[in-house]
Amino acid sequence: MKITFYGHASLGIEVSGKHIIVDPFITGNPLASAIDINTLKADYILLTHAHGDHVLDVEAIANRTGATIVSNAEITSYYAKLGLKAHPMNHGGSWNFDFGKVKYVNAVHSSSFPDGTYGGNPGGFVIESEHKNIYIAGDTALTMDMKLIPLRTKLDLAVLPIGDNFTMDVEDAIIASDFLECDKVLGYHYDTFGYIEISHEESIRKFFDKGKDLMLLEIGESIEL
Repeated sequence: MKITFYGHASLGIEVSGKHIIVDPFITGNPLASAIDINTLKADYILLTHAHGDHVLDVEAIANRTGATIVSNAEITSYYAKLGLKAHPMNHGGSWNFDFGKVKYVNAVHSSSFPDGTYGGNPGGFVIESEHKNIYIAGDTALTMDMKLIPLRTKLDLAVLPIGDNFTMDVEDAIIASDFLECDKVLGYHYDTFGYIEISHEESIRKFFDKGKDLMLLEIGESIEL
């Protein structure tokens, strides 16, 4: 499994020969100006919620690639009405896709489209592939629901927001990794706006002091699990 950071909360995932994009907010992010969305491959687009800083580039990518949008029922209905392919889910449900099993899990946040349309309840994704399992938290507060995930799935990586103000901060993300029983964390949702700027060195040190590994990738950088 290869995971590429496209800035903010946007990720690219390559697994089992398929390309997945998570929460594409790229063209509106000056920090990601080197990323050309017209070159991105996508078989699926996973959306945690409907805020503009997570869905800005959905239509452009989906129209070009024919990707299937995977999210909650309200979000997928919104895009289906625009003629895009969509697979609806809801909290606690899972589906076996051709790249692996996806479960839509709880997140504590809000969710509405930029035009004010209701975006359903926000969520996160647990992806179980043939060899590696990951959790993508989406925008969320620290929540006890995270303790439920390792009861079903042993995680190899947790992708957690760490920017504070709109989501968890670094200290809460450390607790979340305890709840998830996963000490390998990819941080995201930080630095894009003034509200969520963080000290990279301090954040990494705080995780290290707890015996955990926080990865903060450069935009466009990838890791392989």
